[in-house]
Amino acid sequence: MLIERYIYLAIALFCIGIVGVLARRNAIIIFMCIELMLNAVNLLLVAFSKMHYAAGVAKNATAGIDGQLFVFFIMVVAAAEVSVGLAIIVMMYRNTHSVDVNFLNRLKH
Repeated sequence: MLIERYIYLAIALFCIGIVGVLARRNAIIIFMCIELMLNAVNLLLVAFSKMHYAAGVAKNATAGIDGQLFVFFIMVVAAAEVSVGLAIIVMMYRNTHSVDVNFLNRLKH
């Protein structure tokens, strides 16, 4: 598969994530859109890693695994982010009975 198709798919996923973050008010939907943007970046990391090693840099059995390892660590950090973020959203819902992010501005005063 050509690298351009991976790039187009990652751009589409990232743009959907940006639109979701900017247009939505629900904290859970915003959180899911941020994760979608992270996955778009992960897709590009793996695609460019495979393209780099397919160009003839290395011909061993572990060629192209560098990008996959980096993506693995990004996913571990994202899983920790999800657990903390969902805990914050649950606490926000317990206190305000809403997950609307515009309601958070009213909590400052």
